[in-house]
Amino acid sequence: MQLKNDLILRAAKGETTERTPVWLMRQAGRILPEYRAVREKVKGFREMVVNPEIATEVTIQPVDILGVDAAIIFSDILVVPEVMGMPYEMIEAKGPVLPNPISAKEDLKRLKVEGAHQDLHYVYEAIKITKRELNGRVPLIGFAGAPWTIMAYMVEGSGSKTFYKARKMLYSEPAISHELLSNITSVTIAYLKEQIKAGADMVQLFDSWAGILAPDQYKEFSLKYISEICNAITEVPVTVFAKGAFFARKEMGNLKCNTIGLDWNMGIKESRELIGAQKTLQGNLDPCVLYTSYDEIKKHTKKMLDEFGPHKHIANLGHGVYPDTDKDKVKCFVDSVKEFSSKKVSI
Repeated sequence: MQLKNDLILRAAKGETTERTPVWLMRQAGRILPEYRAVREKVKGFREMVVNPEIATEVTIQPVDILGVDAAIIFSDILVVPEVMGMPYEMIEAKGPVLPNPISAKEDLKRLKVEGAHQDLHYVYEAIKITKRELNGRVPLIGFAGAPWTIMAYMVEGSGSKTFYKARKMLYSEPAISHELLSNITSVTIAYLKEQIKAGADMVQLFDSWAGILAPDQYKEFSLKYISEICNAITEVPVTVFAKGAFFARKEMGNLKCNTIGLDWNMGIKESRELIGAQKTLQGNLDPCVLYTSYDEIKKHTKKMLDEFGPHKHIANLGHGVYPDTDKDKVKCFVDSVKEFSSKKVSI
C-alpha cells in the first residue's frame, strides 16, 4: 500500500523532505484521555499489550489526536524475556517485576531461545490490524529493547536506579553475561524480522539503560550486540536510541543503522561531529520543556530545529513524554515542528 505520508522513512534514508517529520516516544499513553479511558476498561497494562484490537486502538490514537508523522506499535520491551520463559508483572507505582531472575549459569537452561519469537503472535497480529486501520496515512514503527537493557531486567528482576546485580554479573561472570546477551540477541532479531513481515515500516532499538555502564563495558556488552542486530535487519530503516550513551556516539556512527536517537543531554552540534554526516539524527527536546508555556515550547522547538538543520533529522523528545504532560502542550510541540520546519525548507 502506498503511504500518503512517508516523511519519516525518507528522512531516515537521508532523503530531502518538505519538512521535518515528528513523533514522540510514549506518544500512546497516559498523556491522552482517550488512552486512559481504554485503560480503565481492562485489568491492567499487560492485557492491553496482548490484545491486538486494544493495542491497535491505542497505537492509532496519537495519529488522530496529535497529528504525528508515525505510529509506533503499542507493546512493551519485556515481551521478549516473557517468551524466553521469564514472565513479568507490571505493578502500579513500582514498574515491572520478573519473579525469577537470572543469577547463575544453570538459570540459562530454563530459557527458550529457538522459536521463542513465535509466541509473540499477538504483536504481529496487532501490527497487521494497525496497518489495515491506518490505511497508509503514516508509517508504523516496530520496536524491541536492546539486549543489554533486556538483560538488566532479567538479572535484576525489576526496575532499578543502578541495576547493580546486572552490572555485577558483567564483571564477575562475563561468560554467562555474553551467553545471555547472545540468546537475547537471537530472539530479538527473529522478533524484529517477524514485525517487519507483519508490516512494520521501520524499527527502533531502545537501549534505555545504556548510560549506567562504563564506556568499555558498553562497547563489549551492549554495542557489540546492537551491531549484530543492525547487521541482520536490512529490510527497513533502523533507529538506535541509547539513552545516556554520550560516550559511544562516535562508535554509533559506524553502526549499520539509519538513525541515531539523541537524548536531551547530547549536544546537537557535537553529536553530528561525532556521529558523522551520513546518519539521520532523532530527538532531542527535553521532555520537561512541555511543562512550560506555549510560547516557551515554540521557542525551544525552533531552537532545536535550527541546530539540527532541515535535513537528516526526525524531531522527537530526548526521552519518552512524561505521563502527566498536558496533551495540548504535546500537540503544540508537534504543530511547532511542522510550522517552523516547513518555513525553513521553503526559504
